[in-house]
Amino acid sequence: MKKILYIVLDGLGDQPIKELGNKTPLEAALTPNMDKLAQQGVTGLMHTVGEGIAPESDVAVISLLGFDAHKYYTGRGPLESFAEGLKVNDGDLAFRVNFATVADDGLTILDRRVGRNLSTEEATALAKEINSKVILSNATFEFKNTIGHRGILIIRSARGRLCADITNTDPAYEKQGAFGIAKEKFEMRLMAAEALNEALDLGAAQEAAKLINEFTHKSHKVLQDSLVNKKRLSEKKPPANVILSRDAGDKLPKFPTIKELYGVNFGSFVEMPVERGIALLTGLEIVEVPSHTGHNDVDFGVWAKIALEKIKEFDGLYIHIKGPDEPAHDGDFKTKKEVISAIDKFFFGQLLKKKDLLSDTLIAVTADHSTVCLIKAHSADPVPLLISGLGIKPDGSLSFSEKSCTEGSLGIILGKDLMGMLIKYARE
Repeated sequence: MKKILYIVLDGLGDQPIKELGNKTPLEAALTPNMDKLAQQGVTGLMHTVGEGIAPESDVAVISLLGFDAHKYYTGRGPLESFAEGLKVNDGDLAFRVNFATVADDGLTILDRRVGRNLSTEEATALAKEINSKVILSNATFEFKNTIGHRGILIIRSARGRLCADITNTDPAYEKQGAFGIAKEKFEMRLMAAEALNEALDLGAAQEAAKLINEFTHKSHKVLQDSLVNKKRLSEKKPPANVILSRDAGDKLPKFPTIKELYGVNFGSFVEMPVERGIALLTGLEIVEVPSHTGHNDVDFGVWAKIALEKIKEFDGLYIHIKGPDEPAHDGDFKTKKEVISAIDKFFFGQLLKKKDLLSDTLIAVTADHSTVCLIKAHSADPVPLLISGLGIKPDGSLSFSEKSCTEGSLGIILGKDLMGMLIKYARE
């Protein structure tokens, strides 16, 4: 069996941008190494979760690993909480949250991510204040900051099990069943959580909505009075004065392992808590990599070197690179293009320096979703896909981009089918 390098570039897909000559950031980027892989392999497009769905990364990753997200997914909150070492019991209410900035009216959202400059030290201090000063009616909670403006929250009711069938307070995402779906358009206004009409347990969902609204109100008061935020204001920085919650779940998903499902041993490179949670729950062994230095030539090059070394220990590696997603959420198409070029040069360039790599290794390159710079959000656009390696007969693809992949021999596939396809290719 050939080794598998399964590389997912977070938020890679996009739409044409006038300032880039009506090209996408991927089309405009300098990508000779990914183009070479496309020329030596086959290409296509993929709906990671399903046609018409603008997925969040967690649902997409679950699908990309070969699981039916409709069957297994229970919400992002439980995944991230588990990854951070918090216990999630059935009936607990777990959320993914953001520190954010609201205006003096307490409702108008000025910045969903606190300017992306909330330090770990600041976030930790704010989390400590929330945990020590907020008291909920008939419930306890655990709040923890993770990376930057991000955090997790678990609420446990003294009255019994809670039901996660509730709406988000974060207006940028909505619940569709268990899935969190990114909205292309939304009003920047703090929402009140409500029980969904189709809630499995309406009473438990109403209690859940009541508790998260109480937490949001009380934590806002604590954050408004925090010395951390007063200092940020004095430095002309946006205050982290509200918590936006989304993607509630009331239990952990129960996956079979990758080994049980496919008979292979996979390692994983992950950056974000949600990816770590999925890896741990699906039996992917986490390969620890150095923290980012902020220098793409160093960071991507180091990841490539570790990948070439660690692939010897596994049947395959799942490598999730966050790079393109964040600038796209900020509408920064120039930086997104530059990051894609850097990944090609320093990550793929380093990989392909290994002579005869493709003789015993299958390489797949794709994305978990499209993050469109024009709307600063995920979209339902399919993502590009390439598969390259010995035994793969080239289909005549000339480059790797959203447009070129529309003509590839793979056609349009679903994310849940890709892992099985890769393993089949690797065994041929």
